[in-house]
Amino acid sequence: MCSHQTSSFDTAASHVVAAHPEQGWSLLCDGAIVFDDTGELRPDGSAVGPVERLAMAA
Repeated sequence: MCSHQTSSFDTAASHVVAAHPEQGWSLLCDGAIVFDDTGELRPDGSAVGPVERLAMAA
């Protein structure tokens, strides 16, 4: 794992360490799992839904 802290800003700085496009998800270096629909599961167990993440980026 890298030193990134998972937040709406740091997730964008994290890089993919395992991609599974056939299943629709990728593992980031900070331990977060991001989905093709832009949803996210964070290492602390919290979840960010697709609509929430899009709204935070705007």
